[in-house]
Amino acid sequence: MNQLLSDSRLANIGANTVLDGFETYMRRFHEITRRAKIRFENRDWAGMQVDAAERLEMQEQAVTQTVNQVGELLEGRSDERLVWASVKAVYSGLIARQDNWELAETFFNSVSRRVFPRSGVDPQLDFVDTDFDVPPTKSKQLIYKTYTRSASVRALIRSIIKDANFEPPFEDLQRDVDLVATQIKATLKEIGALQVIEWAEIIRSVFFRRRAAYIMGRLHSGSHVVPFVLAFRHQPEGIVIDAVLLDENDISVLTSFSRSYFHVDAERPYDLVRFLRLMMPRKRVAELYISLGFNKHGKTELYRDILHHVTYTQDKFDIARGQRGMVMIAFTMPSFDMLIKIIKDRFDPPKRTDHQAVKDKYHLVFMHDRAGRLIDAQQFEQLRFRRSNFTEDLLAELLQVASQTVSLEGDYVVIQHAYIERRIIPLNLYVNEADEEAARQAVIDYGQAIKDLAATNIFPGDLLTKNFGVSRHGRVIFYDYDEIMLLTDCKFKRFPPARFYEDDMMDVPHFGVDDDDIYPEQFPQFLGLRDELYQVFVQHHADLFDADYWRNVQVRVREDNPPPIYPYFSDRRLSATIERGGSG
Repeated sequence: MNQLLSDSRLANIGANTVLDGFETYMRRFHEITRRAKIRFENRDWAGMQVDAAERLEMQEQAVTQTVNQVGELLEGRSDERLVWASVKAVYSGLIARQDNWELAETFFNSVSRRVFPRSGVDPQLDFVDTDFDVPPTKSKQLIYKTYTRSASVRALIRSIIKDANFEPPFEDLQRDVDLVATQIKATLKEIGALQVIEWAEIIRSVFFRRRAAYIMGRLHSGSHVVPFVLAFRHQPEGIVIDAVLLDENDISVLTSFSRSYFHVDAERPYDLVRFLRLMMPRKRVAELYISLGFNKHGKTELYRDILHHVTYTQDKFDIARGQRGMVMIAFTMPSFDMLIKIIKDRFDPPKRTDHQAVKDKYHLVFMHDRAGRLIDAQQFEQLRFRRSNFTEDLLAELLQVASQTVSLEGDYVVIQHAYIERRIIPLNLYVNEADEEAARQAVIDYGQAIKDLAATNIFPGDLLTKNFGVSRHGRVIFYDYDEIMLLTDCKFKRFPPARFYEDDMMDVPHFGVDDDDIYPEQFPQFLGLRDELYQVFVQHHADLFDADYWRNVQVRVREDNPPPIYPYFSDRRLSATIERGGSG
């Protein structure tokens, strides 16, 4: 039938089909997101986890459905460049009425690349850059509410909390408000600001993630602007304010690339991202979109950042610092804070995995609660860069160890599949190059990272320091996923006693070992720490060498009562204020 339609009519129908798919996706996205408040108020943590997983897979499902519909519509004409370019032109006009036009552009790109496969990007077929230099629509309402000067800081905090409209009672709201006010006044004094808040700008929507809720905004005191976050937990006794964050770095950690995505009901994400950047000006726009659950558009923004950088820099991609991996090859640019990872064609012994298994591990991490300890790697396909962007040594190695994924097309390097993630300093390098105190703190956090992963039902598999890295905030994060597994699938055991003297002399165990058998007594030999740092690790985390520790965590995970994990440093918690004698 489509042969009877003019190109312009076909383009119009195709564009509207893609737009219908996008609008259906957004309706479902918001429906799930709005459930987060109910989940929090009902302490329905299992339901929150189900919602998070469903929302992560939603866009891919919507894209697949839309691709099928467009394929039926075009009936063999999908490879006609003029037709698809016309679909894009009509679609651009349609989304000019959308408050979330930037997300609509990304949705189109996802459909376009499936309908019209190609390497690299094509400005006639893709929204390489947005079609709109300024927002095509105006905000119907400011993303934040302004609170004018109150009688006291306590009164201001109470007004902000009241507007969050939590249904359950607080355990002790007066106590928590007093503690928050005390912290705010201490911070104002520390930065030399007035002891009053002249006005506050608070994002209208509450942020939800895992078992917590957050109110975010900014406080204005004279010429000082202070970022502001209240963290709430819903305990059996009632809601409590667990922490107040008043520093850009603390809030950046809260929204880190190593954490799961927020559920926040915002009809116009563009405005929300711009406000969050006022709070965290060093945070990438891409990372903010990703943190809000719009990971596909975050990838779009990230790819635009990469294209812009390689266009205006003299730097070249080169092999990343650190010990070479047996499964992945990683490269970066000296002046760029992102890392590109490609799966090798073959894996060196003792690795016994394959390409699909590695991809499955990365998907597990994408779907899982990362809890600030697993780096968020974004998956890309059919990347295309100029050959001149690569050092000859890197290009030679890529073609040697990853020829199934990397190829040359004239003056271009085409990468069929890659992961792009934030570049951090490998822990094995960090502890050798940092000062002694920083190295000690990193080793302590290394052990805590392993424990936090266990609390989220993750066992890293390979505990070597080369598989962990240190972020700019000093947090240790795991990033090598080819041996990762669910903690509840592991069998933690003690070494059986030797039967004979000769058993201790053997190079191989004198007992049978299955793939999921783990012997924590062996962990010390895998840490790779020099003696003084190993002693620091033992002082704080010797329990990691005991099978009973791991079995106890398994029990708690299975009972849905894991050890708590907080996305901020322990001294930011109000309980720490109480211990220090703060009262307000």
